[in-house]
Amino acid sequence: MHRDNAGPVCSLKFVTLLVALSPVLLLLGARVQLQDNGYDGILIAINPQVPENQNLIPNIKEMITEASFYLFNATKRRVFFRNIQILIPATWEANNYSKVEQESYEKADVIVTDWNGAPGDDPYTLQYRGCGKEGKYIHFTSNFLLNDDLTAGYGSRGRVFVHEWAHLRWGVFDEYNNDQPFYLNGQNQIKVTRCSSDITGIFVCEKGPCPQENCIISKLFKEGCVFIYNSTQNATASIMFMQSLSSVVEFCNASTHNQEAPNLQNQMCSLRSAWDVIADSTDFNRSFPLKGSELPPPPTFTLLQASDKVVCLVLDVSSKMAEADRLLRLQQAAEFYLMQVVEIHSFVGIVSFDGKGEIRAQLQQINSDDDRKLLVSRLPTTVSAEAETSICSGLKKGFEVVEKLNGKVYGSVIILVTSGGDEHIGNCLLTVFSSGSTVHSIALGSSALESMGENVRPYHQLKNTVTMDNSMGNDTIFLVMWQTSGPPEIVLLDPTGRKYSTINFITNRTFRTARLLIPGTAKPGHWTYTLNNTHHSPQALKVTVASRASSSAVPPATVEAFVERDSTYFPHPMIIYANVKKGFYPILNATVTATIEPEIGDPVMLKLSDDGAGNIQMNVPRKLVHRSEEEKKWGFSRVSSGGSFSVMGVPTGPHPDVFPPCKIIDLKAVKMEEEVTLSWTAPGEDFDQGQATSYEIRMSNILQHIQDDFNNAVLVNTSELKPQQAGTREIFTFLPKLFINGPGHQPDGETQENYRIYVAMRAMDRNSLKSAVSNIAQISLFISPNSAPVLGRDSLILKGVLIAIILIGIICLIIVAMHYTLNRKKRADKKENGTKLL
Repeated sequence: MHRDNAGPVCSLKFVTLLVALSPVLLLLGARVQLQDNGYDGILIAINPQVPENQNLIPNIKEMITEASFYLFNATKRRVFFRNIQILIPATWEANNYSKVEQESYEKADVIVTDWNGAPGDDPYTLQYRGCGKEGKYIHFTSNFLLNDDLTAGYGSRGRVFVHEWAHLRWGVFDEYNNDQPFYLNGQNQIKVTRCSSDITGIFVCEKGPCPQENCIISKLFKEGCVFIYNSTQNATASIMFMQSLSSVVEFCNASTHNQEAPNLQNQMCSLRSAWDVIADSTDFNRSFPLKGSELPPPPTFTLLQASDKVVCLVLDVSSKMAEADRLLRLQQAAEFYLMQVVEIHSFVGIVSFDGKGEIRAQLQQINSDDDRKLLVSRLPTTVSAEAETSICSGLKKGFEVVEKLNGKVYGSVIILVTSGGDEHIGNCLLTVFSSGSTVHSIALGSSALESMGENVRPYHQLKNTVTMDNSMGNDTIFLVMWQTSGPPEIVLLDPTGRKYSTINFITNRTFRTARLLIPGTAKPGHWTYTLNNTHHSPQALKVTVASRASSSAVPPATVEAFVERDSTYFPHPMIIYANVKKGFYPILNATVTATIEPEIGDPVMLKLSDDGAGNIQMNVPRKLVHRSEEEKKWGFSRVSSGGSFSVMGVPTGPHPDVFPPCKIIDLKAVKMEEEVTLSWTAPGEDFDQGQATSYEIRMSNILQHIQDDFNNAVLVNTSELKPQQAGTREIFTFLPKLFINGPGHQPDGETQENYRIYVAMRAMDRNSLKSAVSNIAQISLFISPNSAPVLGRDSLILKGVLIAIILIGIICLIIVAMHYTLNRKKRADKKENGTKLL
């Protein structure tokens, strides 16, 4: 992944196993449970970089206790906080805290950090899955939790926590908009972006209080004009707008929700109120309000402290590991993990297994490079002749190793690497689950090339460039891996032209690796490497580069990759996310590419986007990172592993197209004179890949109609609108007058009337598969009393039909009358002639 406008930057893909061994791996959050109206298992973790402060833990307890009662009342006696775990870093002084089992900072629901020197203490929640979906974590700074002066602006910490909990647990969004604090309604009146509209205040201009008309000049908001909310209010909503107001004790519901406000709640949840979304959650579907008037008990807290990490590598050496270079890949990844990744002071042991387990290295604490090298020397070098694979035997030996440290298994980490194919793994699953140890299992696939790197022909070379930005550079290592024969000829040039060759690398011919540690801080800029395959046969060559931050005071750019869930069933999609940030601030418009390596077949490359098609930047810190001159010059590159996932029930052989375009989530509508202009991000043919075939846009003047019965809303003519490539910004303009000015929408001739219309859309692919209906956009239009009414399309059709029926009826009556008159005349003539004959 890179962000660079100054030229090509190569992003090297780590060996899948190698990254999977990273200690930052893995499982997303401890599972919070709701039982008998109380939340259990909430994990709050303090970052190890936060200095020890005796007031921090009491303040966290006070915040959660206040939040529990506030939440209980706000949810109408439905839910509260019962059991909370606080994870204290190992860097703090020990104080008889409980030991961790499977809890970790990476799994926390709430994290407490410092800002690494960056200003701002805004609490926030990382939301990435859309309306009604759980977020990833809540973030607080230690200063927010310690500085009581901040409560004047944010409100009490307990109220703030409930605001953030609603983001995290129920997937609702903010009802304010700092970028658009005002808006114009259909009557050209200036309104404040708020919920509910009952919240009062005064407009303040440069010289003090002023009427709201003074805040707008030629339909543009005047800079410096603000709205100051009254400290005393009668409005009780909303917590998602301004929880700091003492009168605010509930969420906006259907009767108090401001649908016109240009905020994220309206955009992401199709104008639904926060309470409507919360009421539809799983939590509320399985809980009922507690009877009576008693309050729930205050929360209980368990204080946990992390200790030095205890890791055991459990490695498969059965005969299957000789296939597809599995053993070689294991050796290369394990060596890199032991030499470069595992933290200082960690305890590491090694076990191998085939049909039985064998201890290769008891726990060794890593205090120096010599300790690391000793562990590398204990890695397996050959495979067993035995084909049987007993994972349970390997795990049993792994537990035996970690127990020797202090007589317990829980809190340890087992990294299991296997060729797979053990039908008896179920025999020890209960033991694993009850052990309290975290087991990360890695199955090595049958394709060596996909993980080994790029295949290079005899006497040809692999040449590429790696970008080192100035936030990185300490402990920089270049690791070269090859597949067969001897090492390639290596040439590495730093940005100044300094040359490193094969002789400068430390070579391990057994594991077929060569590594170079750059002394001091690596120079920022482009590092160019060339690998010459000097052998008679082709071989896979690969380079991995790892580096640490150049300064603890300047956070580097990082990327975190993860998937929505561990498994899914065909044809449900697996969504891949990447969180690109510097410190905790988001970096926008980065080029992010995901590489998915299936068990069988070639790797699949997907471009991820943060432009609306795959928006994950929601409710994050408002400050965006500005690139330094160095970053503009060089860009940056990062690689991360998102772990593994499985898709079950995939049919064998070709199957029909079952993947529709993805849902449009960023539809916006703007009034331009008498026209309405829509904008959105184009979806793809299959989800967010490719190009859709057509769009269907519909509108209604009743919100519920378009929410519940999209198919029967008024269709907008889109015959001239052709979808573009996925990720492209689309713009479409149309005239809504034919819809608005029907017989039932006539102005009274004296006042101008406001009309609000709601617009939604969906995309279709070439097989007529339709996406889900988009978010609902709205627009307010008004008609002056002198404007001539124009009939709506349906009204015109109805009137035309009625006129036609009336005309046909008149013609029929005329014909009948003429026929009757002629018949009478004929009878009269006939009678007269008869009389004469007589």
